[in-house]
Amino acid sequence: MDTGRTHLMCAAALAAMVIVVTGGAQSAQSPAPLPARLDSYIKTYVKLTPEEQQRLLAGKPVTQLLESDPAKEVAIFGAVWVAAPITRYVEAVRNIEEFEKGDNFLVTKRISSPPRLEDFDRLSLPPDDVADLRKCKVGDCELKLGEAALVRIQKETDWSKPTATAEVERSIRRLALEYVTAYLKGGNSRLAIYRDTARPTFVAQEFAAMLDRMPSLTTYLPDLKKYLLEYPRVTLPKSESFLYWQAAKFGLKPTIRINHLTIADQETHVAVVSKMLYASHYFWTGIELRILVPDPARGEGFWFANVNRSRADGLDGLVGSVIRGKARGEAEEGMQAALKITKSRMENR
Repeated sequence: MDTGRTHLMCAAALAAMVIVVTGGAQSAQSPAPLPARLDSYIKTYVKLTPEEQQRLLAGKPVTQLLESDPAKEVAIFGAVWVAAPITRYVEAVRNIEEFEKGDNFLVTKRISSPPRLEDFDRLSLPPDDVADLRKCKVGDCELKLGEAALVRIQKETDWSKPTATAEVERSIRRLALEYVTAYLKGGNSRLAIYRDTARPTFVAQEFAAMLDRMPSLTTYLPDLKKYLLEYPRVTLPKSESFLYWQAAKFGLKPTIRINHLTIADQETHVAVVSKMLYASHYFWTGIELRILVPDPARGEGFWFANVNRSRADGLDGLVGSVIRGKARGEAEEGMQAALKITKSRMENR
């Protein structure tokens, strides 16, 4: 299989967190400003208005679309103050099956270490996807698949039998297992080359190009960037990671995604990064970077900064411009909702 997140796919706390990290303790008097690095990042790359800056300092969530390649990317920043311990958020994310559940998430399943075929027992395809696979061709397919995967599914399926759907899903589950196992051994070099359109899409290349457009990683978090690009040859100190897959409602089609989530406990912040390895529809790749930065000047709690960036097809051209506008609007709405939910869930436990 080949790899993407309803969550704001995308996702992107990275830049903000970095900034927050260096701010030292502030005077207890008067409203404390943002930590120095967070403030620098926001002023340089996010460019909030004075009113938005004041809203953020008052504890309200703020969002801002970020500069991105309009032909293929949507990128958004969001931040809010959360009056709760950082450990509470980290523990919640570790339990990803509970953390990412709700109306938009049909299934969320953490993948074993090492991965097992049983991890994908609940992976199924909607009838439309099964029907599409029957007529798929390399370069013309509704699902995002590599050439070898597509050929194998069609070879292993007897479309004349009533068991065709079960056969397709057995093939998909085996491919999912092989895909995540290959990634754990070979990293980005083993990510998919999608053949759903005439132009092949190299997921590893798109991911690397996307990271280059994230100054929060390049300037502020070079070790994290190196890890994301060179895993598993490169490790990240004081970090833990796991893979998970999910079936989520997105757009017109339920989408299967496989993600690599890393939690890195650094001296000045905690980084929580979700890297999209595969998506059955829409996305080529994506990243959601969440930076959790303590700020003693404000008391117990942390700045929650989120950068969500994703690459997808269908965003260029005249029709694409309409789709892009809708996607950007939904990204802002989704980020606002995610910030409010995060703040409420963490503060009211």
